[in-house]
Amino acid sequence: MPKRKAAIAVGGVAALGAAALLLPNAMASQDKGTAATGTVRPLKATDATTLAAQLKQSLGGQFAGAYYDTAKRQLVVNAVGDGDAVARAKSAGAVVRQVENSTADLQSAARTLRTKAAIPGTAWAVDPRTNKVIVSADSTVTGAKWDQLESTVDGLGSGTATLKKTGGTFKTFVSGGDAIFSQVQGGNVRCSLGFNVTASDGSPAFLTAGHCGVAAKQWSDSETGQPLATVDQATFPGEGDFSLVKYDDPATEAPSEVNAGNGQIVQITQAAEATVGSAVFRMGSTTGLHDGQVTGLDATVNFQSETDPNGVDTVTGLIQTDVCAEPGDSGGSLFTQEGAAIGLTSGGSGDCTSGGETFFQPVTTALAATGATLGDGGAGAGGDQAGAGDEAGAGDQAGAGDEAGAGDQAGGDQIGGGADDQAGAGAGADDQAGAGADDQAGAGAGADDQGAAADQQGTKHHGRSGQRGDTSSLTGSN
Repeated sequence: MPKRKAAIAVGGVAALGAAALLLPNAMASQDKGTAATGTVRPLKATDATTLAAQLKQSLGGQFAGAYYDTAKRQLVVNAVGDGDAVARAKSAGAVVRQVENSTADLQSAARTLRTKAAIPGTAWAVDPRTNKVIVSADSTVTGAKWDQLESTVDGLGSGTATLKKTGGTFKTFVSGGDAIFSQVQGGNVRCSLGFNVTASDGSPAFLTAGHCGVAAKQWSDSETGQPLATVDQATFPGEGDFSLVKYDDPATEAPSEVNAGNGQIVQITQAAEATVGSAVFRMGSTTGLHDGQVTGLDATVNFQSETDPNGVDTVTGLIQTDVCAEPGDSGGSLFTQEGAAIGLTSGGSGDCTSGGETFFQPVTTALAATGATLGDGGAGAGGDQAGAGDEAGAGDQAGAGDEAGAGDQAGGDQIGGGADDQAGAGAGADDQAGAGADDQAGAGAGADDQGAAADQQGTKHHGRSGQRGDTSSLTGSN
């Protein structure tokens, strides 16, 4: 794999035909201002996340979660009780809301659910906006299973947990056909690359979903190509869903950026914690770029085991969102407009036609567990570096042929019609796997040659033509 080609292996290996546009002010900072003591002040999302982390430490046991009110640009902090710590939170510019359930109460409820209701097709997460644990059940939870779940939730009390039905089924989003590939017994496995990182020994690597790393050891950037990276660590199921995959060539260039399609490159400069209510973007090899909001934290998902018909694969510590995803998007990057790495796609329900809910592995946890750092080591798990607002603001960063930018591979003429037109027949995984490695513009082909091959072949490899479209914008829809 040429180094130039390795440089585009971010956020799904190549551009994915997203219809998003970077507006001129997309990365501009929101108005800053100081507020008098006790006065709520407007915050941009990244500053709200930082403040929430600080107040979590300051409040200690009184802290009961926080969320970002995007409409008012305010951080809302839940607190149990009152006192000096709460007064300090108010003086810091946050809205402080007195609630009944502490973090410990909600965590206790989650442990009860894990003990009594770890049923395939269920999930739960803490929602600070309601100060409750929101429990979801997919379409497979019926009969005695539903009765068991409902009884357990009722036992927690109406003030602690809420039960709801969700469409579709909870599943991991791994499939065969595009992006990063592995040949395994019985066929191909396809996932999406999340973020390039530097392993603790200094070698170039990337993060993807843990269930991808468990499914296969070696990965390539083409369906029939030679392996170019090998799994070093993989966690799934259990406390997370992440893999560290090292590039086999130690000279591989692995820039810290996400290819967001349409010639847009978002520079990733830090890893950050998720905040409920904040706007996020997901990039994946099947559906390209989509956006939405974080809806819950510390989520637990009970996937039906793929190896045991009567078993369950439980994953904890995830981020819950309303961003859609589909098979093949597993491992793809969840990030913010300002260039903060947030998560890796794990699984969920629904699709990008009807919508759904999707769960993500926090990047900060994955970095801490693997000892890796983002990109060339410039940003670690703590996410202390400044945001990428100014660096990622211009679409012209992705235009260079030397790095085979997204615009070269997914030009406007290839994106074509609107979302409905792009979501038509032929979007299945088998169709996406139709072309061989040569059709994917293999080693030695320039960026323009790769774009021409896509026009001639009409393939979906590397997210060229025929991808399901979307209308998300890097300015955010929420």
